[in-house]
Amino acid sequence: MMQMKYVKPMKLYHELLKSNKLKGGRLLGLDVGDKYVGLAFSDVNNKIASPLSVLVRKKTNIDLMATDFQSLISELSLSGFIIGYPFDRQKNSRDAVQVKLFVDELSKTGKLEDLKYTFWDECFTSKNVEFLLKPLTLHPVQVKTIMDKFAAVGILQAYLDFANRNQGENQQNEIFQNENDSQSHD
Repeated sequence: MMQMKYVKPMKLYHELLKSNKLKGGRLLGLDVGDKYVGLAFSDVNNKIASPLSVLVRKKTNIDLMATDFQSLISELSLSGFIIGYPFDRQKNSRDAVQVKLFVDELSKTGKLEDLKYTFWDECFTSKNVEFLLKPLTLHPVQVKTIMDKFAAVGILQAYLDFANRNQGENQQNEIFQNENDSQSHD
């Protein structure tokens, strides 16, 4: 059975750029929590992340979640997942184990064959959203779902900013290198 495939962050972005020239593809950001998985998606140019929804997470519904992801992949032309991961803490923290377990269970369903994913630092994303929501008077359930959605936006946007900045630097270096090559032949 084929499973989801982990790739390094920039490799995922480079593959996305290659495939975008042919067929297009967006990214889905995931903020994996105990009760919910917050979702955000990128625009077609993979520059801007927007909130999408929140999936309720139960131990018994991983197959249903995989089916939901299949639908989203089709509807939004998704090419990969950017999954928030707590890099700032110990390697085997409860949150880190939870994220890895979620990805393993999702992969084992076999419904997301060959889907590429990478992990991205989720450090402070929930705290930033919490800070923004504090002045609002919302029901605790509303706060939690909004927080998870916008934490996913924070994760995905941080990844997109990094990848686009690095891509721009690589293009500048190639231009500079080509100019130097042509000048050395003169």
